[in-house]
Amino acid sequence: MTILNKQFVRKAAGAGLLLVIVAAVTLEATSIIQYFFAKKGIQEEAAMRAESELKTTEARITDIINQAESAVRNNVWIARWCLNYPDSLPMVAYRLMQDNPIVVGSTVALVPGYNKRRPLFSPYALRDGDSISIKSLATQEYDYPSQEWFTKPIETGKGYWSEPYIDDGGGNMLMTTYSVPITDNDGRTAGVLTADISLDWLTELMGNINVYPNAYNMLVSRDGQLMVCPVETLVMHSTIQEIASRDEDSTNMKRINSAMMSGKSGSMEVKLRGVKTSVFFQPVEQTGWFMSIIIPDSEIYGRIKKVGGLVSILQILGILMLIVILWSVIKSQDKYTALSEKKNRMESELKIGSAIQMSMVPKIFPPFPERSDLDMAASIVPAKEVGGDLYDFYINDELLYFCIGDVSGKGVPASLVMAITRTLFRTASAHELSPRNVVSKMNDSMSDMNENNMFVTFFCGILDLKTGHLRYCNAGHNAPLMFTNDIKELEVEPNLPLGIVNGMQFVEQETDMSYDDAIFLYTDGVTEAENINNELYGEDRMMDVLHTRRNAVDQLKTLQESVKEFVGDAPQSDDRTVLFIHYLNKNVTPSSEKHLILHNDIKQISRLSEFMEQIAEENGLDQMLSMNINLAVEEAVTNVILYAYSDKEGLVDIEARKENGALRFVITDSGKPFDPTSVPEADTSLDVSDRPIGGLGVYLVRKLMDSVSYKRTNGKNILTLIKTIE
Repeated sequence: MTILNKQFVRKAAGAGLLLVIVAAVTLEATSIIQYFFAKKGIQEEAAMRAESELKTTEARITDIINQAESAVRNNVWIARWCLNYPDSLPMVAYRLMQDNPIVVGSTVALVPGYNKRRPLFSPYALRDGDSISIKSLATQEYDYPSQEWFTKPIETGKGYWSEPYIDDGGGNMLMTTYSVPITDNDGRTAGVLTADISLDWLTELMGNINVYPNAYNMLVSRDGQLMVCPVETLVMHSTIQEIASRDEDSTNMKRINSAMMSGKSGSMEVKLRGVKTSVFFQPVEQTGWFMSIIIPDSEIYGRIKKVGGLVSILQILGILMLIVILWSVIKSQDKYTALSEKKNRMESELKIGSAIQMSMVPKIFPPFPERSDLDMAASIVPAKEVGGDLYDFYINDELLYFCIGDVSGKGVPASLVMAITRTLFRTASAHELSPRNVVSKMNDSMSDMNENNMFVTFFCGILDLKTGHLRYCNAGHNAPLMFTNDIKELEVEPNLPLGIVNGMQFVEQETDMSYDDAIFLYTDGVTEAENINNELYGEDRMMDVLHTRRNAVDQLKTLQESVKEFVGDAPQSDDRTVLFIHYLNKNVTPSSEKHLILHNDIKQISRLSEFMEQIAEENGLDQMLSMNINLAVEEAVTNVILYAYSDKEGLVDIEARKENGALRFVITDSGKPFDPTSVPEADTSLDVSDRPIGGLGVYLVRKLMDSVSYKRTNGKNILTLIKTIE
C-alpha cells in the first residue's frame, strides 16, 4: 500500500470516526431534548386529563343541580296557587317528584302558624323504588322549622342549596336540598318548596374519575366538609381544615385548602408527606362545592424513566445503524426520484379533485338575481387542496333550504364525506318541511356507513320567504349569528354531530325574521384561524368586521380579507367556510297566531313556559291571569307528553291566537284517543289521603279556563281551551 493510499485510508477512517462521534453527540443531545419535551408533554397531558375530568364531572353535577332547580322553579307558582287549598299541597310535591326522576324527596313546608288549622304542616313526598309515598315532617322529632333547608331560603328570600346532611326522620339518606321560598298574593312568606337530591350518585360520579391508577379524588362542601374521599370513615365526619392541621406538611395542605376555598379552578405542585404531588381543583359554582384530583409525580413520570434506559440502548443501536443508513441514502436517491414524480401526479389529481368538489356547491353570487327579497353569498377556503367543509342552499316552493357543515379530519377522506353529506342533504330535504327530519335521516344514513368513525357538525334551516318564519336544527355546529337591531348568537340546542349515534333524537327550533334581518353561518376555521404567534382570530374580531352592514358578497369578502390579514404567513390549519343570508322581504307581516311544537319529552316543558310568557307579555296580562292560563295549558300539554304516545316518539302542536277579546289555545297530538272533558270532576272535598290519584289536572283546567272542548279528527286529538282576557 503506497503512502498516498495509507494517507487516504487514515483520512477516510478519521472522517468516519469523526462522523460516528458527531452522530453519538447528536443522538445524546437529541435524547436530552426529547426527554425534556416528553416530560413537559406528559405534564401537560396530565393537566389536560385532570382538568378535562374535573370540568366534565362539574358539568354532570351542574346538570343534575339545574334539573332540580328547574323542577322547583316550575312548580313554586303552583304551590302558591294552592296555598288556599292546603289539601292540594301534597299533590304539588307528588307531581314534582313524578315529573323529575332525579328528585328523591320533596315537601311544601308552611311557616309555623301560617295556616291556623295546621300550625305545622309539611307533607313530604318520598321516592321508594318505582313508587312515591307521602309522609309528614311536622313531628316533634324532626322539627322541620329549625332545619337549614327551611330557615335559609326564608332568611335570604331566594333559592338555597343546603349543606349536605344525613336526613334522619325525612329521607333517611345522605342528601342535599334545594329550597325556594313561597310567597302568597299579599307578599307574605308562606313556606318553602324543596327538592332533595341523594348524594350516592356523587360518590359514584367521583369514583368514575380515573386519570391515573393511584390518583385519588375528593369532593368538599363549601364549609370544608368531606363529601367524597378515599377514606370512607372521614366522609361527613371531617373537614379539610381538620385534616390539614393533623398533616405533617400542614403548610402545604393549608396552601391547597386556601386555593380551593377561594372558589377558583387551578393546580398546584406541592410535597405531601415528602412525596411530590400535583393537585388539580375545580369549583361547582352553583353550590359552592369544590372537587380535586391528587396525583403523585411517580404516577405521572414513572413510564418516562423506564423509557430512559431503553433510549440509551437504542442510541447504541443507532450508532451501529449509521453506516447502514448512509449506504441506504445512496440507494434511496433513485427511490426519491420516483416518489417525486408520483407526488407531482398526485398534486395534479388533487387539483382536479378540488375543482370537482367546488363544483358541487353553489358559487355564483348573487345566486338568485331575479329575487329582491333575498341577498346571499357563501365561500369556502380549504386548508388543503381538498377539504371537509360544505354549504348548500336552494329554493323550493318559496322555501329556502340551506345548510353548513364541517367534517372531522382533513384531506381526501374528509372531502369524500363532504360530498356524501351534501348529496344526503339534497336527497333528505327534497320532500321535507322539517329540518329535524332532514337531519335525522342524514344522521341515520351516515351512522350506518360510518366505519371510519368520522362525523360532521351540521346546521340545517328552512326559511319561509313569504312570512320570514325560520325553522332550524343544529347538530353539534357553531351557533349562527343573527342580525336584527344588533348582532347576537342564535339560540340553538347543541345536539350531537351527524354520524355518531344511529336513531339520535334531534331537537328542532324556530324563530321569525323581519325585513333587513340576516343570519350568518360559519365553521370554526374562521374563529380558530391562527397567526404566527399562535393567537386565534376569535369571535370578537369577527363581530367587529360584521357589525358594519354591507351587501352579502362584500360582507364575506371583507371578512375573508380580515382573516387573511390577521393570519399573515402562518399556514392555514383548517377550512374556512361562511354563509350569509340577508332577508329583504318588505311585505312580511307578523302573524297574531303563535305556534310551538314540542316532542313528547317532559324536559321540553321549559320551552312551553317561555312560549306562554311571551304570549302574556304581548297581550298585557296581569300576573294572576297569566299564572292561571299558564297552569291550565301546561297541565293539558303535560298530560299529552306523559300519556298520549306511551313509549313512542310524538309531537305536541300548541297554537295560540287572540280573537274576540279572548285567547284560544288549540293543542293537537296524534296519540291514542283521550277526551279529558269526559273525565268526572275530582272531588276536592275529600281528604288528600282518600282522594284517588289523577283527575286533579283536568279539574284545574276546567276551573281555570272559560271553555274546554275536545274532538277527534283524522286520527288526531284536538283540545281547545278559551280564556276571556278583555
